[in-house]
Amino acid sequence: MSSETPTPSTEEADPLALERQVCFALAVANRAVLAVYRPLLEPLGLTHPQYLVMLALWGEAPMSVTAIGEAIQLDLPTLSPLLKRLQAAELISRTRGVDDERQVIIDLTGKGRELRARAVQIPPAVIEQLGTTVPDLEDLHDGLTRLIAAARQANARRS
Repeated sequence: MSSETPTPSTEEADPLALERQVCFALAVANRAVLAVYRPLLEPLGLTHPQYLVMLALWGEAPMSVTAIGEAIQLDLPTLSPLLKRLQAAELISRTRGVDDERQVIIDLTGKGRELRARAVQIPPAVIEQLGTTVPDLEDLHDGLTRLIAAARQANARRS
């Protein structure tokens, strides 16, 4: 009797094949897509996580730090240094809440608002570089949104 684990025949799909793993595809896609964004964001002086913060603020500034974290799905220890760098770049301001001084409110500065006019070029440039269409990206976004929801439910059930 052999103690070796049997390997699937060539006719069977190997459930442990690297190229079949969702986690692998997502990790590679993440790195590849962020590599497309990087040179587009550099002239704006933004990293991708900083860009996400700015997108949230361009959508509904002012926002609390907590609201930004929820919007872009980052925890406070990760978000705080990003906000400090954006403040140092004079793109945002940080003030204490009027009703609750424990709350920090983030708003755009004039420079941060002006940056939006340049950033509006990013989405079409990404689409062009990826060589895809808006409907294809919308379909991908919908599928990823469903995957995220399913993963969150699975994690909640374990908790």
